[in-house]
Amino acid sequence: MADLQDRVRRPRLDVAPETPGWERRYPRQLAIVDGSAAIVAAALGFWVRFGAIPHHAVAYVVGSAFFPAIWVLVLMMARAYESRYLFVGNEEYRRVLNAGIFLTAATAFVSYVFSIELARGYVVVVFPVVTVATLLARYFLRRHLVSQRERGRCMRRVIVVGDGPAVSELHQLLARHRYHGMQVIGVCVPPKRAGRDSLAGIDVVGTFDTIVAAVADHRADTVAILPSPELTSAMLRRLLWSLENTGTDVIVAGALLDVAGPRTSLRPIDGLPMLHLDHAELTGSRWVVKRLFDVFFASLLLLFAMPLLAALAVAIRHGSPGPAFFRQTRVGKDGETFTILKLRTMYADAERRLDELAPHNEHDGLLFKIRHDPRVTPLGRWLRRFSVDELPQLFNVVAGQMSLVGPRPPLPSEVAAYPDDLMRRLVVKPGVTGLWQVSGRADLSWEDSMRLDLRYVENWSLTLDLVVLLRTITAVIRSAGAY
Repeated sequence: MADLQDRVRRPRLDVAPETPGWERRYPRQLAIVDGSAAIVAAALGFWVRFGAIPHHAVAYVVGSAFFPAIWVLVLMMARAYESRYLFVGNEEYRRVLNAGIFLTAATAFVSYVFSIELARGYVVVVFPVVTVATLLARYFLRRHLVSQRERGRCMRRVIVVGDGPAVSELHQLLARHRYHGMQVIGVCVPPKRAGRDSLAGIDVVGTFDTIVAAVADHRADTVAILPSPELTSAMLRRLLWSLENTGTDVIVAGALLDVAGPRTSLRPIDGLPMLHLDHAELTGSRWVVKRLFDVFFASLLLLFAMPLLAALAVAIRHGSPGPAFFRQTRVGKDGETFTILKLRTMYADAERRLDELAPHNEHDGLLFKIRHDPRVTPLGRWLRRFSVDELPQLFNVVAGQMSLVGPRPPLPSEVAAYPDDLMRRLVVKPGVTGLWQVSGRADLSWEDSMRLDLRYVENWSLTLDLVVLLRTITAVIRSAGAY
């Protein structure tokens, strides 16, 4: 009987990796900022609707006191505290939006069914404010986490299981984008390569037969498994059994790049999980909503920006000879060209001086960028630093040539040199801002900037647009890569 029990018991590591302290604290910090956002929203709603505390508003005082707990509970129901949705990606923000929509719908349903009279002024303020405040609070909390990861803190220790170029590619990707929070500490290779000390610059810490021991010896908390013909489904199943009591995360890195979760789903066929990929949604009702969103907010921004644009136009004309606005031909959706509008930031002879400055190009790929470009006017440096020169592109958005969020609008000369894969960027409208602009702009390599643009095309959503617009604010304040 004892032998049978030993065989049934799940194997355990001698030294199980502990969940890092920062990862245990993070959900608690989220609950605090979420509750704080609810307090601010409830107080603002009460002040807007009632001002003071009238005797007939006692129920709203009690409701406001309990609202932070209710909001945190709704977020828990939306699974907005699960670690797999935190730290990176947009799924966390989508779940916050879902929680706000659910709370609004549930309140409307309950008030209708039970004939409860609610002060509409209170509800109209509280629910949108708590949703937006929570999104902003979570965004800034994540930015703090990203800054810690840039210093090498708050990282997960990863052992990669695989062989060949895929190991090097994953290692380089995680090293280049530290915000993912994964630090590769070793690799487990097929038994046929057991004698090697390193692979792609990574220490070999074991083989496919000793993954569990390598996790224990190096106190790894994540195992990343790459496709390999030597790693069978039976071996993977036994590995999962061995690690399931340890808290070690197991992730399977497929060969498909830049395809987001909403486009993937598991479809079991005779017990075998098959990954189904939906085609990218490039037409339909969501794009109609995007167009309406673009027109409304671009028109609103132009309304407020017109006095500033007029003042800057006068200052540009006074600072150097030439027109206030710069016009240039760019390539838009489906390869159609259009004239982009910007505030002029260079001297009038900038285009003629391009050839003489070409040897000083500091950017790889097809872009031409010089950090201290002598063609840029003193006022133009300030306009570029805070991206104010981009404001006239709102006219292009209203005209339907551009979108608020999208890939960077390329020059015809760039498009002429595109390989076939990059032509994919042209199936959507270019954007005033986008993943490229909020991720470092000119500081990024050509390869990274193109990869980000393609990622946007493949994974576009309204939530992603909102996140990019919020990140644009902080990117403008930081002025990273703006020159």
